[in-house]
Amino acid sequence: MSVDVRTARPDEYDAVATLTEHGFATGPFGPSQDPARLALLRDAAGRAAAGDLLVAADGDRLLGTASLLRPDSGYTRQARDGEAELRLLATAPDARGQGVGAALLAASVDRARAWGVSALVLDTGARNVASQRLYHRLGFERLVERESVEGLVVFGYDFSRTGLVVRLVAPHEYERVAELSVEAYAHDYDISDEYRTSLADVATRAREHEVWVVEDLATGELLGTVATPRPGGHISPLGQEGELDFRLLAVSPAARRRGIGALLTEHVITLARRRSLDRVVMNSGPQMLGAHALYHRLGFVRLTDRETRVVAGGTLLAFGFDTAPLAQGARP
Repeated sequence: MSVDVRTARPDEYDAVATLTEHGFATGPFGPSQDPARLALLRDAAGRAAAGDLLVAADGDRLLGTASLLRPDSGYTRQARDGEAELRLLATAPDARGQGVGAALLAASVDRARAWGVSALVLDTGARNVASQRLYHRLGFERLVERESVEGLVVFGYDFSRTGLVVRLVAPHEYERVAELSVEAYAHDYDISDEYRTSLADVATRAREHEVWVVEDLATGELLGTVATPRPGGHISPLGQEGELDFRLLAVSPAARRRGIGALLTEHVITLARRRSLDRVVMNSGPQMLGAHALYHRLGFVRLTDRETRVVAGGTLLAFGFDTAPLAQGARP
């Protein structure tokens, strides 16, 4: 299934209204009995006139919708001066779990940024935990000070923020992360077609493990990536009990010398500590001298006794970082 996010056409407004009402009726709060609420759900034309009525589509099939509303449009309820608001994000029941909501949310962020507004705000029900996880994943922050209505939680994406954030990848970003990964490795090394295919298979990694990205908050650009296992698992043969192993750390060549690689590696170390693991480990190709220098600088040491895997170009090096002093009798 492909997901294309675009502005809804006028001839689709009735279908968008039906999708919106059905999407919310089959969500965590069930069908609404409030006439004013039902009128809003069905008012696709009005919401389109108040900003940008977005749909996620696979060909002619509508998968989801969201209303991106301009300031002072009359349809907002959380926005303040100079802020846009996102409301009524809904996904068709048979399209859930396929990245539709993430694609709509990301497109809304990009379009709101292009409007020149100061922030994009939204709210959701306190019991809608799945949506809250999505908002956090895509860089929204909870605005507790605005939560004046019982049962509603408020989130905002502040476009004035600068700096870098590490977060999990969203499905609509798989292709970009694949390009970034291949570009990063091919820039410095000769890579085989098999390895190129592995680098580009972000969808499988994200499904089986965790794929993290570094986002530039000022531009929304993705600058780097790394993959880690889900809690309790491993992502490589190197990982042992009590260890967090990681793979495929990549930094866009255009973003080198900005500390992206160090930021990702330190994130992995923090992740290991949060999971009460006592060591971070990884393999690195013998020719990856820049990566070796980074790991040494951050306090990693060679695990020469575990350097047993041979690949094209030589034996894989192994590195380890102890997250806390080893207890007496622990493994070396």
